[in-house]
This record gives sequence, structure tokens and C-alpha cells, in this order.
Amino acid sequence: MKKIAVVILNWNGAKLLEQFLPSVVAYSEEAKIYVADNASTDNSIEVIKTKFPQVTILQNDGNFGFANGYNVALQQVEEDYYALVNSDVEVTENWLAPILSIFDKESNIGIIQPKILDYKNKACFEYAGAAGGFIDQFGYPYCRGRIFETIEKDNGQYDDETEIFWASGACLFIRKDIYRTLNGFDGDFFAHQEEIDLCWRAFNLGYKAKFTPKSVVYHVGGATLNESNPRKTFLNFRNSLLMLTKNLPEGKLFLIIFARLCLDGLAGIQFILKGKFSHCWAIIKAHFEFYHLINRNLKKRNQTNSENYYQTKSIVYKYFIKSGTVFEK
Repeated sequence: MKKIAVVILNWNGAKLLEQFLPSVVAYSEEAKIYVADNASTDNSIEVIKTKFPQVTILQNDGNFGFANGYNVALQQVEEDYYALVNSDVEVTENWLAPILSIFDKESNIGIIQPKILDYKNKACFEYAGAAGGFIDQFGYPYCRGRIFETIEKDNGQYDDETEIFWASGACLFIRKDIYRTLNGFDGDFFAHQEEIDLCWRAFNLGYKAKFTPKSVVYHVGGATLNESNPRKTFLNFRNSLLMLTKNLPEGKLFLIIFARLCLDGLAGIQFILKGKFSHCWAIIKAHFEFYHLINRNLKKRNQTNSENYYQTKSIVYKYFIKSGTVFEK
């Protein structure tokens, strides 16, 4: 049996599979390739069977979203390492060898992210992950190579293998044993920020995440749910609050949650000023859903949640007040 499984989650993405699976098949000889299908109603299954017969299909019996879609499918995958790859990702030659090398040689590394560049502008980092992710004290995510809407050109400035806080769900490598110890992604999230929550829970248990520039992929981004969709705003705001509830250290929990609720209110006002009323309403709905789920998520807390989860106290302050648009340690 091969050591690594490449698992691509799909829902009605036949065109994306036709476009991006060829690179995965061509450059993944070290891996067994799976497509986990979330009960697609298009011709995805037919496309895989006729054009990619070497790919194993895992058929879920419903659309379980990103989080539970993977959780259900990966119960059937027994390779030692998982590569969870979005259906809109183009991989490159030799993308798996550096990952396997790290996993085999560094037993303390549980999660790895490759360099993620923009498929539409290959000289630049891609929004979802770039060169590895971090969060600030209030749970706002940012990356080496991308802070809020500012995306850097890849000039080799982050070509160092380094420890990171979270790896992007667009292309995330994780040891099977750790994924199962964590019970996978949190199904309450459905989609968005579930990978940050997963990495935070791993961090709380002492596992480390690492970025390597030796593995490179290109991500379209927004192919399944674009940035202008209020549904994405709802998921991001709700899931960020759920993640904080589960993972913040005891002494900071309620103070930071209160601060985030206030900051979210300011974000809602900003949407109103921009005329994006549906996004403001999405934030309001996210808060009501958060209140509905808060007790259930408080019960998911670990008693050893670490105090040292952030490098920067407030990326919002650095970016909007101090005009800090480039990653700094």
C-alpha cells in the first residue's frame, strides 16, 4: 500500500475535475488518488469513470459540506498520510516528494502546507493559504504573503521551511493518525475556517504544522463559493466565533469573544457604508447561529488550550491603523 492518499472532495464539479485532475494524475505516482463525491447531481461520476479510471471514487450519500464530506470519506482511506486537495488546484511535478520527506524524517510535524500560488496570476501568492497561516489574538487569520485583501508577489521572500499555525484547506497534508485523533474536521462548520480549527486543535495537543516551499501548487480560489457571496460571509463570521469558543485559553475566552462581537459589529457597519446590505445581514445571522450553537461548542473545549497561539496581538490594528501590509514575525 502507498504511504499517501490524495483525496479531492467534489460536489457538482465535473468541469473542475476535467481541468485539474490531469495534473494530479500526472504528478502523483507516489500516491493513491481518490475523489470523494458529495452526492453530485451533475456528471462528475461519469467523468471520473470514463476519463480517470485510475482514480478511486468514494461516494457520500449526501452533500455534507467540506468538513463532514471529508470526515465521512476518510473513514475509508487507510494510507498513512492524507493530502486534502481542492478540486480547483493544479499540482506541479515533484509536489509530493518534499512532503513525504518531512513526514518520514520529522515525527513532530503533523500537518504540512505547500506554497500556494494563484492559478490566474502565477507570479503571486493565492489568498487561501499563500506561504502558511497564522491568527492574531482575536482569531483573525492572515498569511505569509497575504494579509486581508493585500496579496504579495512571490519573489522568494518566504522560501524557508518554517513552522506555521495553520495550513490552508485548499491543499493540506496531515498524518492519518492525527486526523483521527482529532475526529477530523468539526462538522458544525460545514465549510470555511474548519482547517484553522483543525490546526488549532492539533496545536493544543502539541502537534506542529510546517510550511515547505519545495512543494508548489496553483489554486483558482472561489471556484465553489466566491468572495462576493453572502453565504461565505455568514460561514466565515459564524465559524470564527465557534473556533474561538472551542480553542481560546480559559482566561481569555469571554473577553476576546466580547471584543470580537464588537469588531464584527464594526464590520457590519462597513458593509452598510459600502452598500453591501446582504453581507451585513449575513453577519447578523452568523451571530444568531453562534448563540444557538455556543453551548454545544463550549462542551468541545480541551482543558489544555495553549496561551501561545498567536504572534501578533491585532492584525486589524497593524493593517488598518499602522498600514502593515506585509507579514512580519
